[in-house]
Amino acid sequence: MCGNGFGLARAERSYPGTMPFPPLVEPVDALEPDERTRTARHASLAGFGELAQRRLAAAHVVVVGAGGLGSPTVLALAAAGIGTLTVIDDDVVEASNLQRQVMHRVADVGRAKVDSATRVAADLSPTTIVRTRPVRLTAANARELLAGAHVVVDGTDTFETRDAVASACEHLGVPLVWGVVQEFHAQVTVFWSSPPDGAAPVRLSDLYPSETVGDVPTCAQVGVLGSLCLQVGAMLATETVKLITGVGEPLLGRVLIVDALRTRTDEVPLRPANVAPIAPAPAASPAGEPIPHVEPDGALAAQSAGATLLDVREPHETAGGVIPGAIEVPLADLLADPARAGAGPVIVVCQVGVRAQRAASALRAAGIEAAVLAGGMTAWDTATAARARVSA
Repeated sequence: MCGNGFGLARAERSYPGTMPFPPLVEPVDALEPDERTRTARHASLAGFGELAQRRLAAAHVVVVGAGGLGSPTVLALAAAGIGTLTVIDDDVVEASNLQRQVMHRVADVGRAKVDSATRVAADLSPTTIVRTRPVRLTAANARELLAGAHVVVDGTDTFETRDAVASACEHLGVPLVWGVVQEFHAQVTVFWSSPPDGAAPVRLSDLYPSETVGDVPTCAQVGVLGSLCLQVGAMLATETVKLITGVGEPLLGRVLIVDALRTRTDEVPLRPANVAPIAPAPAASPAGEPIPHVEPDGALAAQSAGATLLDVREPHETAGGVIPGAIEVPLADLLADPARAGAGPVIVVCQVGVRAQRAASALRAAGIEAAVLAGGMTAWDTATAARARVSA
C-alpha cells in the first residue's frame, strides 16, 4: 500500500523535478516483461516513468564498502533496478555488524561481505548483474576498480579510503555520492569534478581539507545508531537514481546534515575552495559561512584572551583527560541547547574535529562566534608532547 491516508493533491504528486543536469545514462531499448511488472510503481511516477527506469537498467554503479552505509544502498539500488552493481569490500561479516549492516544475516558471519550483495540482489532483482571485488581499495588500485562506473557511492569508514575513492573519481570525472554516519549524526552530499556546464566542480577537499583531518574515530570507538545507517543509505541510493535519470536536483554544492536525536535535517552550501566566496546578503546566517579552524597554539592563546574551550566529547572520552580550563558539554546536549556554550567566542574540541565541526555550525547558527580546534584532542596531545620535549 503506497497511500498515506492524507489524500495528496495532484499538484503535489506531479513533481517533475527541475532537472538541472542531463541524465548520465542512455536507456536500454526495452525492459524485460517481468522487470516492467516489478518496477511498475516507478513507471507511475510523474516525470520518471519507464524511460527513467530503462536508464537505471543501463547503469553501472560501484558501491565501495558493504557495511553500514553500503548495505542499505545495495539493497535500494538493486530494488530500483540498476543494471550492474559492483561492490568492493575486503572484509568478512562479524556478529557486531548485524545491528546496522542490514544486507547480512547471522548465517553470514565469517563470510565475505560482498557475497551478501550477490544473494540479496538476486532475491530482489534477478536482472541486476552483481560484480564483487573482495579487495581493499587503495590509492594504487582505485582508478582501476572504479573505471567504467556511471556513479560511485562511498560507504567506507576510514578517511584514507575515502580520500583514495575521491581522488580516483576526480581523475575519472565520475560523480561521487558520499555519506558519513557517526553516533546520531550524518552528512550526505555529491562530489563531481566534471559536472555539466553551468555547475561548479565540488570535491571532497572542499568539505574536508586534508590538513584539517586527523584519525577519524571508528564506529567501534564512538558508536552509531543502526537505523540512521538505513536512512542515509536510502538517501545515497536516491541521489544515485537522480544522477542516472536526470530527475530532480542532486546534492552537488549542498551538504545535507542529519541530526537523528532531534529528527532534524539542515542544509549548508558547499563552494569550491578555489572560488572566492560570494559576499553574503546583509541578513545571511553565519551558519553558511566557512568555520575557522584554530591550531593548538592559537587555541591556547585564544583561551588566555578569554575564549571558551568547549569539549563536546562523551563522558567516557573526557574521563581520559581534557584541556585544562575547558568546559564539557556532550554534543547531543549542546545541539539541544546551544546557549550552554556561553556568550562566546568558543573554540570547540572533540577527538579529531568531526563532531566539533557540527557543534560549531550549530553555535554559529545561534549567533555565537565559534571555531574548531584543528585535529581535535589528537592534535592537542601531539602539540603538548612537542612542547614538553622542547622544554626538556
